[in-house]
Amino acid sequence: MNEPARNDATGLLAPEEPAPVVLSLSDVHKSFGSLHVLDGLSLAVHPGEVFGFLGRNGAGKSTAIRLLMGITQCDSGQINVFGESLQSNVVGIRQRIGYVAQEQNMYPWMTPKVLSQFVRGFYPRWDEQRYRQLMNDFDLPPKRRIGTFSGGMKAKLALTLALSTRPELLILDEPTAGMDPVARREFLDLVREQTMKDGATTFFSTHLIDEIEAIADRIGIVESGRTVYGGELDPLRNSVATWSIAMSDYIPGSLPGEFARQQLCVLKEGQRQGRWVMTLQFSQNVLASYEIVLNEGWRHENMSLEDVFIAVVASA
Repeated sequence: MNEPARNDATGLLAPEEPAPVVLSLSDVHKSFGSLHVLDGLSLAVHPGEVFGFLGRNGAGKSTAIRLLMGITQCDSGQINVFGESLQSNVVGIRQRIGYVAQEQNMYPWMTPKVLSQFVRGFYPRWDEQRYRQLMNDFDLPPKRRIGTFSGGMKAKLALTLALSTRPELLILDEPTAGMDPVARREFLDLVREQTMKDGATTFFSTHLIDEIEAIADRIGIVESGRTVYGGELDPLRNSVATWSIAMSDYIPGSLPGEFARQQLCVLKEGQRQGRWVMTLQFSQNVLASYEIVLNEGWRHENMSLEDVFIAVVASA
């Protein structure tokens, strides 16, 4: 961690400068009638990073993106993009954002060449040369009707359109939905490659754990319309772990070894295949000492990132 700057005049440590933020949502609420979709959602995305917005279907991800794109408005809370309130300049802010939606609603009779002529008038920074280059790189036929494109081709075309606006922020709303595994991996590689070239900030919404592992620098997990985790992947992995013990050795209410003395959260527990299984959430430094419990009959169980995700959202 960077040491705070020292004030030469007083010799005292000056407070650290807050990290710059490209977009932020602060205590955002949104309801549709009696249905509360967002319930105090808060998150911050920093310049140049790929931020994974992760949550189950129905957790509120698409509603949050609709708010970010100015398609609808929140009931309360604050949304800032590029350092200004979204509602104060929706059109100007959207012109600086590249957007790839979950479903590609393009005019099927258009060709990519005609589509570019239609779209570029909305974006002051449109780069026609880049559009043509990306069309070539992605192997997209410029004179073929879009209605004949596969789902993967349409997603590549949508990414081409978004990147050709030279966006400062790229928002992706589950863009790989419906793709086969090969097409998904290829699309993710393209996103990573192109955003690294541009240094653009990317906000990537998905419910697929492997996509997050492939490209995200930091993540925000949303459940029931609120953020239940925000940060890097490794600290999340290192804050959740599972232990098990034979039912014949288990004492009800007990915890593995030294963990009984810690302030821990039991995310879930129960019987499985003749063993009592407990998933715990704790600070990273506590996890480092788990070896001490092995001689007490407890066994450390391997967890994938998907296992960690399921445990966190299930307890939220």
